Amino acid sequence: MPSMTTSKVSRWDQHGREHVVHVRKAGVQRQLRCDTCGWGKRVQFLPWLKAEEHLAGEHQATVDPSVP
Repeated sequence: MPSMTTSKVSRWDQHGREHVVHVRKAGVQRQLRCDTCGWGKRVQFLPWLKAEEHLAGEHQATVDPSVP
């Protein structure tokens, strides 16, 4: 059985609300799941980019908390 690893992509919207997409990895597949709306998707390539696109498109969350 492949090991599971997880990470997350966080962005803030213009109202100061945090939106998070969790990225779970098992083998070559990544499972994306949005905490805000429950959206999910399985991807093989560029999972963090897909997560950023979802946050920007669906939640207008574009502010990266890790960038000063």
